[in-house]
Amino acid sequence: MTTALTTHPRQGGAGGQAAVAARARGLVKAYGSGETRVRALDGVDVDIAKGRFTAIMGPSGSGKSTLMHCLAGLDTVSEGRVYLGEDEITGLRDKRLTRLRRDRIGFIFQAFNLIPTLNALENITLPMDIAGRAPDRAWLDQVVETVGLAGRLKHRPNQLSGGQQQRVAVARALAARPEIIFGDEPTGNLDSRAGAEVLGFLRTSVDRFGQTIVMVTHDPVAASYADRVLYLADGRIVDEMYEPTAEQVLDRMKDFDARGRTS
Repeated sequence: MTTALTTHPRQGGAGGQAAVAARARGLVKAYGSGETRVRALDGVDVDIAKGRFTAIMGPSGSGKSTLMHCLAGLDTVSEGRVYLGEDEITGLRDKRLTRLRRDRIGFIFQAFNLIPTLNALENITLPMDIAGRAPDRAWLDQVVETVGLAGRLKHRPNQLSGGQQQRVAVARALAARPEIIFGDEPTGNLDSRAGAEVLGFLRTSVDRFGQTIVMVTHDPVAASYADRVLYLADGRIVDEMYEPTAEQVLDRMKDFDARGRTS
């Protein structure tokens, strides 16, 4: 995604002691065995604040996507514990874990993952349809209005732009009112304008609706929409920043790049 540094309003913040939506303790994710064993995550302790927007950054291979996948119950852990709210999810059997992800977690990926034969509204309500739950119509209408899709609900994905398709994906994640939404490079396939719109919708969902969002990104502008940025390197959290600007994030990333070249 090609972006220009911009400013934007933000109402959320890091002030006060926030409740914890998800947390990990002593989290290790390893691949291989013996001399070829590699730790993608190396003893991570982290709390994700409820009702806040957290960005996870780091160079390729730092473990940022692995951390998100473990926190979201999409990947198993080698050691340590992961909690959603007060409930430990490490060690849950597949059926219970699938139900937990369906009922309590939302996902937004770089690929929009829409069903081509369904229209926008049907894609938005699909997870609830699968779960046998009727959507809250007032809430659904509010979500649709917030992401600007009111005039596009009958359109199929191939009739929508990339930005509009990602708006559908955002609305799908919000519509079920999950406890936490995980985004993996959600603006990676969008141009700067569409990306800014999607990030604005995510920011609004935190400020207006109290949504909790965790987003993996490599983009300083995307990270600047967050309340807090976590930096990973070699499978460990090595730094964090609150109320970031794009310029501050970019400078911090340059510092890490410089350290990597001299180490």
